[in-house]
Amino acid sequence: MVRGQAGLSEEAIASIERHALVNAVHHEGKADMGAVMGRVLGEHPELRSDPALVEKAVRAELARVNTMSLTDQTRLLADIDPSALASRPKTVEVRRLPALVGATKGKACFRLPPEPSGFMTIGHAMASTINFLYKEMYDGVLWLRFEDTNPRKVARKYYESFRRGMGWLGISYDHEKNVSDDMEVIYGYGRRMLVEGTAYACSCALDKMKRMRLSGAECEHRDAPSDRSLRIWDELLAKKHHEGDYVIRFRGDMKSADYSLRDPNIFRVIEHSHPMTGDKYSLWPTFFLANSIEDHLCGVTHVLRSSEFHSDLQRLIRDALKLGHLEVVQFSRYNFKGTTVSKRRLRPLIEDGLVRGWDDPRLPTVEGVRRRGILPQAIRQFTQQVGYTKAEHEYDWSMLFSLNRKLLDPVSRRVFFVPDPVRLTVEGAPKKEVTIPFHPERDLGNRTIATDGDFYVPSADVAAMMKGTTFRLMDLFNVKLASGGVNPEGKYAGEELLPEAKKMQWVTTSHQEITVLVPDLLYNEDGEFNRDSLKEIRGHGEESIASLRIGDIVQFPRFGFCRLDSPGSFIMAHK
Repeated sequence: MVRGQAGLSEEAIASIERHALVNAVHHEGKADMGAVMGRVLGEHPELRSDPALVEKAVRAELARVNTMSLTDQTRLLADIDPSALASRPKTVEVRRLPALVGATKGKACFRLPPEPSGFMTIGHAMASTINFLYKEMYDGVLWLRFEDTNPRKVARKYYESFRRGMGWLGISYDHEKNVSDDMEVIYGYGRRMLVEGTAYACSCALDKMKRMRLSGAECEHRDAPSDRSLRIWDELLAKKHHEGDYVIRFRGDMKSADYSLRDPNIFRVIEHSHPMTGDKYSLWPTFFLANSIEDHLCGVTHVLRSSEFHSDLQRLIRDALKLGHLEVVQFSRYNFKGTTVSKRRLRPLIEDGLVRGWDDPRLPTVEGVRRRGILPQAIRQFTQQVGYTKAEHEYDWSMLFSLNRKLLDPVSRRVFFVPDPVRLTVEGAPKKEVTIPFHPERDLGNRTIATDGDFYVPSADVAAMMKGTTFRLMDLFNVKLASGGVNPEGKYAGEELLPEAKKMQWVTTSHQEITVLVPDLLYNEDGEFNRDSLKEIRGHGEESIASLRIGDIVQFPRFGFCRLDSPGSFIMAHK
């Protein structure tokens, strides 16, 4: 427990310890700073006058609690508040990942090889989670390796996106490197291939080589002496040739039924500054060559990746360089209905201004789904549930939303929000101060609201009611609708709970003006961009919204779970 925090009562200190343990036990052993702060300040509103002091105490307690095992956290919480364990969210039944061929505990090595040419997507997140789960299963080693050998595509912000994404997902890796760090090593392998005749320098025009590959014809450079290729190689390293003048090809099989094995490029000139190496290099290896070499350098034993990558070509390159064998497990890309996880297709949406950037909440980027309130635990549970398969499959977002809802429901405060509000005057309404809990079942604090008979309610709810209908203002009292329209009026109808009465959110004349962005699918069923994929709903929220912090997720009853994105602006996660 936190000790010696000047200005904090023993009761506040005990509250910090309890909420830290509850949050950790409910979230796989790792308590979240924002969540614990919110619970403590909700329970002790007097502490809001000095949030810095509370934050210091919470941070110190989390440093202690998060180093414990889940077993020790659970045991300690049972001593402090056994009732909190009874309310622990039910665990989600997950599929156990199948065993890997040739994997030995303590000796398995895996890699996460993103190309930093766009922001991390949920597809990357799920594939990375699979690798991480295997790393944990086999007590292995995991690399984060940036495949940054196309300087025209890569940018520093994309490296950072993956680092942030891995941290948010709770994916811990043991080593990090850039392929661009190993250019001299890769050049050594390239020269060796030229010497041994498994590669050659080619100056055929692009359209000519395409025709020859289609027909299976060999070009005149294929059987030229290796001295010629080595001379050109040295000239390429010395930057004596320009983009398109020469490429280095792997000597494959020009008659292969697999088009990708017909003498593919393995080095090409790209005259563009690199964010990490500047203008030092202009001869760059292709993905397939760099991957084959880097897997060897990293000691990778098992490659788990989506099936769009050609494993046969990399196997042939490894054989040519005598780099040894590794196990390859390929699975279909994680596709989602109404969107795309392809950076190639996402980039034009951003460049054409159809979405608001890589973190647009409509996008399947990690930044996008995080902004709208999807929790990392939901992504992990979803990945564990669906596993991986070679069969192409398109997942429905509702599956992920369902898991996210189960995680959010027990920890999210209920806060009133009135969309498209209309003012309602209630005749005969008593002046009241009503204390309403933030959660119907959990102890998440409460708020007290003073009412005087003037309210704002959703205009759509009023429009759907006939004159004389009795409804209930949630947690307050019943109202009989006397007249509708743009200036509705009602009459006080008592406080007895009426099971059949429609419940309606409300706020008083003291409220917060807020907007909610509501994301929808990017594409219609016909494949066209959905220009109504982001709606903005304006309305009034209760005054307690002013105490929320950026990133807090609340539930607006009868509306949905929403995350505070900026002051006065929320993004809806889902219903």
